[in-house]
Amino acid sequence: MPEGLTAVFEAPRTAGAPRRTRERRPDIDRAKGIAILLVVAGHLVANTAPEGVLWYEPARYALYRFHMPFFLYLSGTVAVLSGLLDAGPAAWPRQIGRRALRLLPPFFAIGLLILAAKLVLMQVVVVDNRPQGLREGLEGLFWATGHSPATSVWYLLVLFLCTVTALVLRGIGSTGLVLLGLLLQLPAVPEIAYLDRFAHHFLFFAAGIWVAERQDRLLPLMVRWQPLWWGLFLASLAAAMAVWWDVLILDEWWSLVICGLLSMPALHGLIRLPPIDRWDWPIRLGRYAMVVYLFNTMAIGAAKALLIAVGIGYTAANFPLHLALAMAAGVGVPILLKEFLFRRVRALDRMTD
Repeated sequence: MPEGLTAVFEAPRTAGAPRRTRERRPDIDRAKGIAILLVVAGHLVANTAPEGVLWYEPARYALYRFHMPFFLYLSGTVAVLSGLLDAGPAAWPRQIGRRALRLLPPFFAIGLLILAAKLVLMQVVVVDNRPQGLREGLEGLFWATGHSPATSVWYLLVLFLCTVTALVLRGIGSTGLVLLGLLLQLPAVPEIAYLDRFAHHFLFFAAGIWVAERQDRLLPLMVRWQPLWWGLFLASLAAAMAVWWDVLILDEWWSLVICGLLSMPALHGLIRLPPIDRWDWPIRLGRYAMVVYLFNTMAIGAAKALLIAVGIGYTAANFPLHLALAMAAGVGVPILLKEFLFRRVRALDRMTD
């Protein structure tokens, strides 16, 4: 292998040394802001688009091939840059406890809040993904998660499991973690406690770790080879989208793997190029990523219910208005909650940071 490429694939000789400075990375902050917009866009329609809208389902399918993999990639990158994974075995209980306090309370709290809100509101307004009852809702929320009434909370639990796995298995190296992520794609993991989502998404968290350890060599290649990365990424999306023409080139999970991995150099490299590398609004939005993630689905559901209640039906003609209001509510309402409510309560402020 040529010396330059060998340098890319080698483990860094001084892993972690420059990263312990914990400096803010504007490209990561911008990426978080753009990624959370993609997350909200993926939640705009809980079930299906109105009859007669033919473009939305293919667009959503394409978005779901890469938007959460890219989010997990950023999370893995931040885990390295923050020094989170540098802890030795003696410090593991403390680090795991800190991550549990950071991620699990909002996982349970938001899941229960969404379930309670749906049980109450479905008596008077239209509710998407409605639970059959309290017991069935609780079971779907935390155990039989293929029927969860609050599917959007899965990222928090999966991120916790990814962090713990990477911390405990750090000794196998970042390449070993990536190989483990590939192996986890093979078994048919049941839809229990979101373990299927952990199995299918750990690879992207590990990829973020792998790239972060080699960032000095890889990030310039992401920028320099943008046409190549975008060509490969768009080709993978086209192959994944062939299912809409009854041509099965990539199944659902392997299309997630290929599209998700190729989105990383395409999107991360693009964010480091002008004019995006000078945009300030994604950085500001990225600071609200947690609260937007936690509350966007409830805000979107409320916006849809409000439109229907005032007589603007969920029809093909009104669909653009529904999408626009849902997007504005999904981003704006959580930010308003953060600024005018959660910042006044220390526990809520910390939970939504």
